[in-house]
Amino acid sequence: MLEQIVERMQQELENKAFDGSLKFDCGDDGVVVLTDGTASLEDQETDCTIRISQDNLVKLLTGKLNPMTGVMMGKLKVSGDMGVAMKLGSLLK
Repeated sequence: MLEQIVERMQQELENKAFDGSLKFDCGDDGVVVLTDGTASLEDQETDCTIRISQDNLVKLLTGKLNPMTGVMMGKLKVSGDMGVAMKLGSLLK
């Protein structure tokens, strides 16, 4: 599942600029890291970390989970540089 997400994110990164580094931490399921214009499953330090379940990550990326609603409902937690998290919105459109 995360492999498919990385493939999709890599395609999006080819067409859009994304400054900074961001990690989706899905706990035991693994991580998706966006950094230097690439997406990978390799865990590393990032400017911003979003803790989210794999199911909710899929919902977030497919537009079925609004990021602000997700934060308010506790479905995702953001730590680090909030500005990087805000840039994610332009990547998801």
